Amino acid sequence: QVQLVESGGGLVQAGGSLRLSCRASGRTYSTYHLGWFRQAPGKEREFVSVMSGNGDTTYYADSVKGRFTISRDNARNTVALQMSSLKPEDTAVYYCAADLEFDWVRRGAPAYWGQGTQVTVSS
Repeated sequence: QVQLVESGGGLVQAGGSLRLSCRASGRTYSTYHLGWFRQAPGKEREFVSVMSGNGDTTYYADSVKGRFTISRDNARNTVALQMSSLKPEDTAVYYCAADLEFDWVRRGAPAYWGQGTQVTVSS
């Protein structure tokens, strides 16, 4: 079992930066692959980024590539999403997710989800 709690959301102007963090509880944290998703109002939840348990493999959605960076600290059981050059279309609730299978995270079907944190980018 893994419990995920996100933090760091808020209101930011377009072009600004924001850093989201997700703290996980539970043992064998480093074996879980971790990802970020987001859901904008009236839209389906979409994949943002995923990082493998050992940190060697990462993927990003095309819409955030070059602007967002995922990282993890296994010693602190945290995964972060550094967001830069934010755009109004990045406005969404951002969710942290985890699964023992990498592809389940990448495909949007992880076993564990956080409660979400709101990110609002004003124009």
